[in-house]
Amino acid sequence: MIRLLEITNHAVFWYYLASNIAYLVMLLVALRTSAMHQRHLESHGLRWIRDTPLAPPISIITPAHNEEASIRIAVGNLLQLDYPELEVIVVNDGSEDRTLEEMREEFHLRPVRAVYVAEMKSASVRGLYRSSANPRLLVVDKEPGGSKADAVNAGLNMATSPYVCIVDSDSVLERDALLRIMLPVLADPQGVVAVGGIIRVLNGSEIAKGQLRRVRLPRKSIEVIQVIEYLRAFLIGREAWGQGNMLTIISGAFGVFRTDLVRAVGGYRANAIGEDFDLVARMHRHLRQKKVDYRIHFVPDPMCWTEVPSDLKSLGRQRARWQKGLWDVLWSSRDMLFRKRYGRIGWIALPYLWLFELAAPVVEIAGLGTIVLAAALGVLSRGFFLQFLLFGYAFATVISIGSVLQEEVTYKRYNDWQDVARLVSYCFLEHFPYRQMHMVWRLRGMWQYLRGDNTWESLKRKGLESASVP
Repeated sequence: MIRLLEITNHAVFWYYLASNIAYLVMLLVALRTSAMHQRHLESHGLRWIRDTPLAPPISIITPAHNEEASIRIAVGNLLQLDYPELEVIVVNDGSEDRTLEEMREEFHLRPVRAVYVAEMKSASVRGLYRSSANPRLLVVDKEPGGSKADAVNAGLNMATSPYVCIVDSDSVLERDALLRIMLPVLADPQGVVAVGGIIRVLNGSEIAKGQLRRVRLPRKSIEVIQVIEYLRAFLIGREAWGQGNMLTIISGAFGVFRTDLVRAVGGYRANAIGEDFDLVARMHRHLRQKKVDYRIHFVPDPMCWTEVPSDLKSLGRQRARWQKGLWDVLWSSRDMLFRKRYGRIGWIALPYLWLFELAAPVVEIAGLGTIVLAAALGVLSRGFFLQFLLFGYAFATVISIGSVLQEEVTYKRYNDWQDVARLVSYCFLEHFPYRQMHMVWRLRGMWQYLRGDNTWESLKRKGLESASVP
């Protein structure tokens, strides 16, 4: 029994160490990539992108289900984006509140007759509306499809541009976000098939006339910790994976895709739990099988600000759903593992997700249990415990602090020194006790997936109206 505890504890130690070393490598890669991106942006300039006739048209697709508290601000924000040629398609996915009425009043919608070809499968469409105040706005009113993927597919059927941008209806883009995210496309229009932008936490900030007026750190602790999570996930994780052309997820809140490629893979899979991850995985599969030379980019500074859960119950539901989506996509992509035709996706990216993302809650919760049991039996080595704290807790905390400092050195969105000090101080709380709660939520998601419970539970949100100021 004691020997088994020793073996288990040392296995967990090496697991933590390997995971943190991987993140340290990604941090170093991300620092270098971020500096290269800044120099590249300075050499081109956004004015050239805005004025060039080579900038391809974009169709923004925004699915909306019961978004009456956010829809006016969200759609108004999209219509104010700085980009040469743009159409905005809002898909009202069978909302039971005043979502459609809010848009009708704000944007003066009128019914239009147009041919709707259901090339991508979705629930039936009830009506189409065009804004008389801004003809670039098209609203698709459809029956509820039960998923975001179903709503986006309806928008894809109406998109007329060579590129589509998927934006959540509870998010706000910075005015030049599209100009920035399209920079890799303009640099390599043949090779770049998709680009992901960074997602930042909106809670605590102020919105005026559909635009982000002031960036502030949230007041609630649970929201501040999510700021750190998002910084580490995007500024370290996705930037490093994108540099190696191994990006496996583009956030559903803000991403640009080549329209013909999305249609070639069949659009969004309607029953996918993690539809954003699922789409990118199927794009990798399709392009690798076709032996096409392609790139999927991540751009760290076209900012999309989104509302995150502000209570533990909603946050737990969200993280459980993310874990279900992770398992669903990894399982459906298991035949890509260690196959030569799928290159670094099958040999590096997917194995990493299996080992350090999907298995993490099981390994960590079980490992903590064995450490507690060893301590109770009096067989826990003091030297081992100190090493575990150093390479497990302290190492991970330093990486989180690194992501905060990278944000401040490069992008400087939090200008108040008190906000920066709070962010750094919360890095010490993220890995205890928040990390353990997070692992329990993810374990619950895995259990729900195993028993077939894939229902989409609603999250409690305040809406963008709550962040608006006169």
